[in-house]
Amino acid sequence: MLNIIIILALLATILALGLGLLSMGIGGSLDKDASERFMWIRIGLQAATAVLIIGALFLTKT
Repeated sequence: MLNIIIILALLATILALGLGLLSMGIGGSLDKDASERFMWIRIGLQAATAVLIIGALFLTKT
């Protein structure tokens, strides 16, 4: 079950990165309005994914 959650977190991180790159590529008002928000979402998702992976490693060692 934890493996599925980690995979979903990884996919969500990739989606946030893709949306940020897309908004940057489109430019204009979309980039001004959304790029920083996508960056913070991606950073949060990366942190959550890292915590999940570290937790999974910890659980498998015990």
